[in-house]
Parts: sequence; structure tokens; C-alpha cells
Amino acid sequence: YDGARPVEGYGPGFFRISGEVLRGNILVWSEAAQIWGGPDDLGPLLALAGKTDLLLYGTGPTMGRAPAALTTALDAVGIGVEAMDSAAAARTYNVLVAEGRRVAAALLMIG
Repeated sequence: YDGARPVEGYGPGFFRISGEVLRGNILVWSEAAQIWGGPDDLGPLLALAGKTDLLLYGTGPTMGRAPAALTTALDAVGIGVEAMDSAAAARTYNVLVAEGRRVAAALLMIG
């Protein structure tokens, strides 16, 4: 991963990022990972402008859509959004970050 922070595991209410267990919704990108307040917490996502081109939005245990307000706000700062269940988003994030892509993942809890 060339120094990036991969998602190493996940389960009911937690994600393991580079050996660190974070409980709750998270935001992860190549440089850091943090607890995230969820879809209404746009500040940390908007702060990624210029650092990432794509946000993978993990919708929790089942497939869903990213909220329109989130997608619109990120599109305005040049960040595309792809929604999928959180497990798929974590796996996709790992593949893209390993390729050196400028990607982040906002993942809602699984279970």
C-alpha cells in the first residue's frame, strides 16, 4: 500500500485500519482514518477537496444511495461519489489505494 492506510477488517460496529480499531462510522483516505459523524457531517468530506478524486460511500450492511446533499456538495468541489454497501466499499478502497489512486471511503457501520 506504499504507506497508505488500508481497511484490514470490519465487523458489527467497527473497522480495523492499519491495525487500529475504530468504532462507528469512519472516514479513511491514504493519509489518515477517523471517526465520522455520518451523512450529515460534510465538513471532513469537503476537507478532502484537492486531496482525493473519488469518495466511496459505504451505505452500511446493504446497498443504498448516497444522500443527494452529500453528492451535490462533493461534486461542487470536484469529488465524485460512488455508493455501495460498506463491505464492498472497503474492498474497493483497498484496491484503488493500492493502485495509488486518490480515493477516500466514508463507511457507515456494518451491523
